[in-house]
Amino acid sequence: MNIKKKILGNLTKCYSIAPLRYMNKDFILVGAEKDDPCYLFDLEGNKVDTVWEAPGGTMSMVQVPGSNGQFLATHKFYSPNDSKEAKIVVVTPNKDSPPHFRFAESGEGRTWKVDTLVDLPFVHRFDLLECGETTYLIACTLKSGHEYKEDWTCPGQVFVAELPKDLSQFNKNNQLELTVIKDGLTRNHGYCRVIENGKPVSLVTAQEGVYLFVPPTIKGGKWKIEKLLDTPASDAVFIDFDGDGERELGIISPFHGEKIEIYKKKDGDFEKVFSYGKPAEFSHAIYGGVLCGKPSLVIGHRQGERNLISFTYNAQTNTYDCEFIDTGCGPANIFHFENGEKDVIIATNREIDEIAMYTISI
Repeated sequence: MNIKKKILGNLTKCYSIAPLRYMNKDFILVGAEKDDPCYLFDLEGNKVDTVWEAPGGTMSMVQVPGSNGQFLATHKFYSPNDSKEAKIVVVTPNKDSPPHFRFAESGEGRTWKVDTLVDLPFVHRFDLLECGETTYLIACTLKSGHEYKEDWTCPGQVFVAELPKDLSQFNKNNQLELTVIKDGLTRNHGYCRVIENGKPVSLVTAQEGVYLFVPPTIKGGKWKIEKLLDTPASDAVFIDFDGDGERELGIISPFHGEKIEIYKKKDGDFEKVFSYGKPAEFSHAIYGGVLCGKPSLVIGHRQGERNLISFTYNAQTNTYDCEFIDTGCGPANIFHFENGEKDVIIATNREIDEIAMYTISI
């Protein structure tokens, strides 16, 4: 691969990345793990706005479907041991803002308005799934409580709600009501939206394994929950590596673990067919999809050599090849998109406080 790296800026413990469609243009949001800002970049990597200065603690950001720049975000998830005040907020562009970007100022008249959607201690990942006329919020908590540092005796849960079209009604005094559909998930860390039969579903990972959550096909119906794998997993994605029409599971194991593995379905069950030959300590960033025309698994790890690695299937050897995109970077999360004929990866290289853009070609 031919790789060109561009440093977009520095942000202390940069963490979360998400696309945003605003004023008929595409942008990239980048949020921080600690009490730091959230920035907005254009697709060329230029910083065009500051969405908020604080409080940060942003694990996930997702645009409200059909909106002009409105999105949801987690706030105040600062670490697994400091997240009792975590919540999901609604972030709305100020309708009185001029139709050009400027750096937001704190206080009245700011460009972006932030309101509480729901207080949800230890909320780590969430998503919005469109199913017909209904949009579902699915939210995953890493744990449900603790008494001391590194206490994992209170497992996490999965919550859902139907998201109203008008979110202006919600604030710290009037919050969205959530329903628990799954509990008992220790270290409930990983989440990935995938498409099944043309509809969005959710991969959720925990110490107990990998689960598939399927929203109701009928408004008010029940969610379907299927366990795909018993292996403890920190994150998982689906990729059809070999083009046989059956998607493989690429996973990081265990929680914040050092193992990169690929599982293929055989006789109805997923069996391990590949394991990376060396430890990739604190693997965390993950992408599964097409990169430069090839089905690829891209993973970054935050300790040890702190590499960003791409894995592809080799049909001649019936195994998997790996190639380094970057080294010594320590990514927390990555986001892939195509800009014209270019493949681009945005990485929050948390361990060196660096927001980076990788433009990749064959």
